[in-house]
Amino acid sequence: MKEVNKSVPKKDGMGLTVGKPAYTEDLAPQNALTVKVLRSPYPFARIKNIDTEKAEKLKGVKCVLTYKNVPRNIVTRAGQGYPEPSPHDKFILDEYVRYIGDEVAAVAAEDEVTAVEALKLIEVEYEKLEPVLDFERAEGHPSIIHPEKEAHEMFPTGFNPSKNIAAEYHMSFGDLDKTLKKCDYVVSERYYTQAQNHTAMETHSSFAYVDINGRLNIVSSTQTPFHARRIVGEALGLPLDKIRVIKPRIGGGYGGKQALHGEFLVALVALRTGRSAKLIYTREEVFEATYTRHPMRIDVTIGADKDGNIKAIDMEILSNTGAYAEHALTVFMVAGSKTLPLYNKAEAVRFGGKVVYTNHTPAGAFRGYGAVQGNFALEATIDKLALAVGKDPVEFRVQNMIKEGETSPVFKIMGEGTEGVDMTVDSCKLEYCVKRGMELCGWKDKYPRKQIGKNKVRGIGSAIAMQGSGIPCIDMGSAVIKLNDGGFFNLMVGATDIGTGSDTILAQIAAEALGVSTDKVVVYSSDTDLTPFDCGAYASSTTYVSGNAVYRAGRKMKGLIEKAGAERFGVSKDEVEFDGEFIRTKDGRNSVSLSQLSTELYYSNKQKQLMVCESFCGEVSPPPFLAGFAEVEVDLETGKVDLIDYTAVVDCGTPINPNLARIQIEGGLVQGIGMTMFEGVKYGENGKLLTNNFLQYRIPSRKDINKLTVEFAESYEPSGPFGAKSVGEIGTDTPPAAITNAIYNAIGVRVTKLPVTPEYILMELKKKMK
Repeated sequence: MKEVNKSVPKKDGMGLTVGKPAYTEDLAPQNALTVKVLRSPYPFARIKNIDTEKAEKLKGVKCVLTYKNVPRNIVTRAGQGYPEPSPHDKFILDEYVRYIGDEVAAVAAEDEVTAVEALKLIEVEYEKLEPVLDFERAEGHPSIIHPEKEAHEMFPTGFNPSKNIAAEYHMSFGDLDKTLKKCDYVVSERYYTQAQNHTAMETHSSFAYVDINGRLNIVSSTQTPFHARRIVGEALGLPLDKIRVIKPRIGGGYGGKQALHGEFLVALVALRTGRSAKLIYTREEVFEATYTRHPMRIDVTIGADKDGNIKAIDMEILSNTGAYAEHALTVFMVAGSKTLPLYNKAEAVRFGGKVVYTNHTPAGAFRGYGAVQGNFALEATIDKLALAVGKDPVEFRVQNMIKEGETSPVFKIMGEGTEGVDMTVDSCKLEYCVKRGMELCGWKDKYPRKQIGKNKVRGIGSAIAMQGSGIPCIDMGSAVIKLNDGGFFNLMVGATDIGTGSDTILAQIAAEALGVSTDKVVVYSSDTDLTPFDCGAYASSTTYVSGNAVYRAGRKMKGLIEKAGAERFGVSKDEVEFDGEFIRTKDGRNSVSLSQLSTELYYSNKQKQLMVCESFCGEVSPPPFLAGFAEVEVDLETGKVDLIDYTAVVDCGTPINPNLARIQIEGGLVQGIGMTMFEGVKYGENGKLLTNNFLQYRIPSRKDINKLTVEFAESYEPSGPFGAKSVGEIGTDTPPAAITNAIYNAIGVRVTKLPVTPEYILMELKKKMK
């Protein structure tokens, strides 16, 4: 390997560092109309009357949109495969508003000041309805959040809006109740996880214009440009050949930009006015009116025999999707499908539950995508069971966890929204990850606790995790490689770089497959007109799914180059080889540089363009694995918890770019740490989000993260490009369980509700002392 498994600098790194214009707002035309949105002050209401006359008469206002003058086509905003597993329950604008921050109207004006002023002139008469604010009381609540007759699902998901149920699912194998009765040790616990905001540096942004051919062009900070095109077409009633979606650089996505936010409105303004129009969300709008992580209540029961062999696992979940059901079913299912296979020796497993609507900010895709919630509950209960059995929790995991060459019935039974696929884990270095992690963190010397002074105690905890690499048999990626005169290549991919460096990683894969250096590959990505189809950046798919397409295209292009060289030399293709710089006959008698050959091909000799296209849709989803270890210090007087050290050892197959892979893991760990210790979401009694800015909503800074240690196991996934698996989400999963397990080992308090606050710890300590 010459180009992969190398820490090549990001292709766009220097340009972004020096502030070159690259993001959506940077590229918007200077004369673009500014779009601002009037948002609901009530959690649940019906618009009885809306008067926009005064706003429309304000100088500089060019367009006002309400539910009365926009198409009424119901869609889901979730950027997912088609048919979508998320129910269709969203109109561009509707007479019902379902959370504080929901869209009431939109104004397009010559400048932001005028647009904001126009919003104040819109007169709205509301019929206030009783909101559903407690997700544990949502099912069967007298208030029906989605009474519209148009709401529907594309395939059975348990969708029952008359009872505020967005999705429902149940699966099992073995006789769980009978198996539990035979277990020598059975433990149960109920856990709660909170909403979490993505807090990407760039807010959600889009602009639109109509080009010289009358086609709608949308430039958006989207993770899913091809899905965005399809959904805009559905919502506006436009054929797809009239729509182009372009994704520029993105200042962070984390799943929050997997859906559509603002694209409908800028598209309609552009079509109505003939002017370009932009909508840049404020930070408050991002908090209140985009997406959060799904809050969940998770009940877990696990049983083991007297030797510590896990025999039965039961997981039941109630998930809160908020006002709309984007990703409701799939996030819920992943909470089980990406956690339960970890303990594949269980004879009986049951998983199920419901996803309910509430009048809160909608939940949606977020890095970890349900697995982080499920992992918290499962791995915390595993620690509880290990204590009951009397075993070291790490040794208990090693005894029961999945290993290389093994499978799990869960793989086949459940996937993301549908049945899963039967697969054997061909690469699994989890046991190495666990043992190496123990060495790095000093587990044997620190477990379970150490007294540090009179009022401070340190504890250490662990957790293991798995994810996936794309959605098998559903999501596809493709790649086009074009040879240019001068001997360099264009790689065109629909894959979406959201700051991860995937353009660079895919260029490395192409270069390795071709045998050239990475600097010979120029990447163009994410333009629905000019690049081939790709599902987008989600489900940890890019390196594995899109990377496999690039690998295939690279190998095919190398074959075309050798064939062209053979024709030039007048020999058979089998007699020619390409070393990345020269095409030579194997006997050494003839050679020509790639630069010369390509120039001849296009100017003088048997002229033809060399270009290839290849696609990939995985039949399996090889999981990456991670072992996480957290060391915490708890102040017994204040309840404050400090994270002293976090160690993660990862099996992601071959890291295509080790430095970028490390950054992905570190970033994921910090988001998981934030969810565990810092990011508290608070609503007022009326459903108003109180933590809607960075003063009230705290995310960890570098000073809060004392030490991160990340290592990679030597691993090779046979089905991946050059042995690679995914790395994007796995880092987020273990911190909630590892940190709360460490807190228990330090002070004997089992944390069952996130985030961990000093108040929570002190109250639990007081309960313990009674």
